[in-house]
Amino acid sequence: MTYSIGEVAKKFNLSVPTLRYYDREGLMPFVERTTNGTRVFQESDIELLKIIQCLKSSGMAIKDIKIFIEWCSDGDSTLQQRFDLFMKQKAVVEKQMEELNKTLQLIEHKCHYYQVALEAGTEDIHKNKKK
Repeated sequence: MTYSIGEVAKKFNLSVPTLRYYDREGLMPFVERTTNGTRVFQESDIELLKIIQCLKSSGMAIKDIKIFIEWCSDGDSTLQQRFDLFMKQKAVVEKQMEELNKTLQLIEHKCHYYQVALEAGTEDIHKNKKK
């Protein structure tokens, strides 16, 4: 099955210009084009875009994603580099999750704080607990 750039943009909730940018930056070197230059996406391109989106949402820079794509093209000789890249990015995501969990804990605390205050009709209830 093949997809147009518009279909791919919709599937990934991206804009068409974003996909064109990815292509210009070398992130999609295997995307075929028709004789009039229209991009035609294959299932393999969709799978690669899933990985690109994953890396991008984890905070990886486009230039580093491009290096990963180049390593994929180089074959088995770059397996260690690709493994190391994903291990490094895993650590980055784990750190982000740790920070987000701290943020969530504070938000949950404040939700409870305001729920109690709303039920009491005043924040004074919290002040009385501290005494």
